[in-house]
Amino acid sequence: MTDPRTDPPSGPPADPPARTVRHLRDRWSADVPAFGLWSTLADPVVAELLAASPFDYVCVDLQHGLATWGDLPAMATAMRAAGRAPVVRVPWNEPAPIMRALDVGAVAVIVPMVNSADDARRAVSACRYPPAGTRSWGPMWAASRPVPEPAGQDAQALCLVMIETAAAVADLDAILRVPGLDGVYIGPNDLALSCGHGRATYRDDEAVERLLDHVVTTVRSAGLVAGLHCSDPAMAAEWAGRGARLLTTAHDATLLAEAVERTWTALGPPDRA
Repeated sequence: MTDPRTDPPSGPPADPPARTVRHLRDRWSADVPAFGLWSTLADPVVAELLAASPFDYVCVDLQHGLATWGDLPAMATAMRAAGRAPVVRVPWNEPAPIMRALDVGAVAVIVPMVNSADDARRAVSACRYPPAGTRSWGPMWAASRPVPEPAGQDAQALCLVMIETAAAVADLDAILRVPGLDGVYIGPNDLALSCGHGRATYRDDEAVERLLDHVVTTVRSAGLVAGLHCSDPAMAAEWAGRGARLLTTAHDATLLAEAVERTWTALGPPDRA
């Protein structure tokens, strides 16, 4: 298996979105995990640094991160310059933000608060052009970048819906049967809250651990990708071993704060008196 970040191209270089999607699909086809970074800082320089890293994907968070729709075009362009296109968590399960994220250049959307099969169908429909869906034609950079035909864009756009509520778990089997769905992304914090476990995690509550394991196992049995938002590398490594195949490992803001603390600690700290 080739790695598009390190192996020399055998022909004309692929467009970053196509290269990013192929890389993710290659890993999933081989049943190996993809590890990613979460972008919460609204800065194209930070976005480019993340995209140039060895991680398999970078997700720009438009729901709880600092970036807005006004920031996304510059961030996506910076990431393309590093040879990668972004995954985007859209603010809500509505057609307009899903379509806009894909128009800007996202290779995948993560759609929050999907509670039913009908919710999942709406998300998938917004990712696909007619006749498969309801996505509106509107490439933003058609004059300067290659624009695949609708069928090519449909094949390239990945749609993942978030499982983060008790209602979604109850309707999980039906959600996973929605045609065109590529996988799910588990939000463990909201899921624990919704299921009555408060701020407990799988590390301190066996009920939360069973809940996460149930979702991951069910998704894998359906032949789809199970993604999980992780709090640290140890959590990502553990759940990769348990079958999750899209694992967010760290946040940009957290990495920066940890680097500052580590550097200060390495100084001693010196006496500042």
